[in-house]
Amino acid sequence: MYPIIRMTKEWLIHRNAPALQTFDTHISHHICWPWDIDLWLELNNGRTLTLYDLGRIVMLKRTGILAAMAPQKWAGTVAGASIRYRKRVRVFDRLELRSRTLGWDHRFAYVEQSLWKGDDCCSHGLLRIALTDKNGLVPAPRLAEVLDIPSSPPLPDWVQAWSDADALRPWPPHS
Repeated sequence: MYPIIRMTKEWLIHRNAPALQTFDTHISHHICWPWDIDLWLELNNGRTLTLYDLGRIVMLKRTGILAAMAPQKWAGTVAGASIRYRKRVRVFDRLELRSRTLGWDHRFAYVEQSLWKGDDCCSHGLLRIALTDKNGLVPAPRLAEVLDIPSSPPLPDWVQAWSDADALRPWPPHS
């Protein structure tokens, strides 16, 4: 089950937080609870993605992106992710989650997220976000029009390289 209590907590904590500009970083704080761990007593990789969800959704609220999506009846979905894990997260570790939009191309928006224990980055994620409506994919530049943002900043080289490499991947995959 999706962590409704955690999402409610994030909404309440950040309900009066100041608005962020589109490319500003949203910071939230979390604890690795016993129900977040795997057999090795570390933060489960799937739960890492759930924590990323919590940070990303509130970031979208604070930047005004959610408010811009609602009247259009758009939904957002993760269309791809690349996660790099580097430091162990153990039960009861306190974490800082940083979330920010990097930019977009003709189809997707790209969001960078990272989990930190003090000065140590534990994981770093690059997520490709698709906007959808009842007709399918909404081009990312359409959101920029609604938000009155002239254009995306250039995507960092490593983001563009990931996107280019992923485009070479066969779909559907060979069995």
